[in-house]
Amino acid sequence: MPSASNSKPFTIPVRVYYEDTDAGGVVYYANYLKFFERCRSEWMRAAGHDQSALAAGTGIGFVARKAACEYWRPARLDDQLTVGLEVERLTRVRVVFRQHVRRGGEELVTGSVEIACVDLATMRPAAIPDSLHQQLEALK
Repeated sequence: MPSASNSKPFTIPVRVYYEDTDAGGVVYYANYLKFFERCRSEWMRAAGHDQSALAAGTGIGFVARKAACEYWRPARLDDQLTVGLEVERLTRVRVVFRQHVRRGGEELVTGSVEIACVDLATMRPAAIPDSLHQQLEALK
């Protein structure tokens, strides 16, 4: 997927396990969203935050607001994949990610995921705390 921003790419390795596949040994389509989530969680850790500590310390959390995927080629049992992201847009309340799954240089899945910051007590939109927003901006 072409980059529309100057975002720094971030990637993690993911091995395809039996539990990720359907009866034909192909990764079940919804599991790519799980791979995307793992990548975003590790991206947050790279900023020095894990989701549970962030929730406990600030009362905020991040929830998926919108997701869209395009499936180009299947991944299969035991494949070694690279799951990546780039920040397309960061606002005070939302982060929009462009994400991908690759096997070597081959693009398998591309997608866009919008995450919203919410107050966990009310589940209403909340501003990303200034210190975290600055750290996320630096990773962008």
